[in-house]
Amino acid sequence: MSPDPAPTAVRRAVSPLDERLEAVTGRDVDALWAHRDRGILDEPYTRLVDLHRELVQAETAVTFYRTHLHRLSSGEFPVDGAWFARVGRIVDQLEEAAGEREAAARRVLAILELVEAAARTAPPAGGEAISAADQAALLAIAGGAKLYQNLLTGRLSVTAASGTRIPHAELQRLEGAGLVAVDTSHSAQAGQPVTLTEAGRAALTTARPRKPAGAAKPAPRPGAWPSPSAHRR
Repeated sequence: MSPDPAPTAVRRAVSPLDERLEAVTGRDVDALWAHRDRGILDEPYTRLVDLHRELVQAETAVTFYRTHLHRLSSGEFPVDGAWFARVGRIVDQLEEAAGEREAAARRVLAILELVEAAARTAPPAGGEAISAADQAALLAIAGGAKLYQNLLTGRLSVTAASGTRIPHAELQRLEGAGLVAVDTSHSAQAGQPVTLTEAGRAALTTARPRKPAGAAKPAPRPGAWPSPSAHRR
């Protein structure tokens, strides 16, 4: 028999704590991971997402070894000395992976409970929820953006590293709301860096986009845990 394979780099699995993570942050896990990769999360959200990734990897390892054990017990292989040795190794690996998963879950819970407690005691946020357009603009700015002035027309506009263009009027509105800052130490002709403020990062991380009245709910992502409303039905 060939050596037992090791778990490879994994597709993200759904962890038992996904629903609580999404509820306290107002973002689904995929969006949180994307925000983390862009470096736009504040502490303790950055730490929470990093620990959640470790939990997902541990959960995936448990699934891998459990599936492998199921295959060994399916009748596909002859029951002989080599089979017993292989089953023993897989059981040991599964036990180790389960222990690592439990430890990872405890680390996530330690941060998650602090975030949940802070959310319960935080004063109500003033102002309206962030709109979908504002969310898109802030996401574009988070990836790098500059304010340029056209040499011929004198018009100002923001160009993001992704190629997205943001009208100057929208930038002024976001700046007036304290969500972005413009570095005026550079000339507008050369490009003035535009960055998210602490308030901008917090709004992008925790605020749910404002939805039009009567808007249809998005379809759940494959493998997602049921929503709280689904549990109540």
